[in-house]
Amino acid sequence: MRNLYKIGVALVVAIAMFSFTDKKESFKKDHSENIVLTDTLTWKLLGQIDYVKKPDKTYGEVMFPVINPKLRAMQGKPVVISGFIIPIDNKNYAISKNVFASCFFCGKSGPETIMGIKFKDGLPKLKTDQYVTLKGIFRYNDSDVEDWIYHVENAVIVEGN
Repeated sequence: MRNLYKIGVALVVAIAMFSFTDKKESFKKDHSENIVLTDTLTWKLLGQIDYVKKPDKTYGEVMFPVINPKLRAMQGKPVVISGFIIPIDNKNYAISKNVFASCFFCGKSGPETIMGIKFKDGLPKLKTDQYVTLKGIFRYNDSDVEDWIYHVENAVIVEGN
C-alpha cells in the first residue's frame, strides 16, 4: 500500500512539472527556420588514413598520405563539418578536431585532425577555439608535403558565427 502511495505522489509531481512547460514556444516557430545540418564529413572518417614512405626532392623520404576510398569519392563534393577554429596567420584559418592546446601543432594529434579553410566571401572575423559548422567543397591533397592533407573550400559558416 505504501508503494502505491509513493507511485501516486511521483506521478502527480511528474504531471505538475510537465504542465509548466511553455507549449506556445514550441509551436510558434516555423519548422523551415530550424534546419539543423548534420556533419556529412566526420573527424572519425578523416582519421582513417594510412601513410606510405616516398621520396621527395626537397625533404628526402617523406610519409605521404594514402586517402581512403570513401574520402576519394567525396573529392570536389559539398560537405558539412564542425570543429574548432585555429588561426594560422593573419589571412588563414584551419578547422580542427581539437582545441588549439591539443591541435596538430601543439598536442599529440596528427595532420589528419586539421583542415585548411578557404572562405567563399572573404575572411570572417573568428576567434581561436570558436566552434563552428562549415559548409563547403571537400578537397584532399596526397602529393604536396607543404600543404594540408584536407581542405574545405568555398566555405560558409552555417553555425557558430
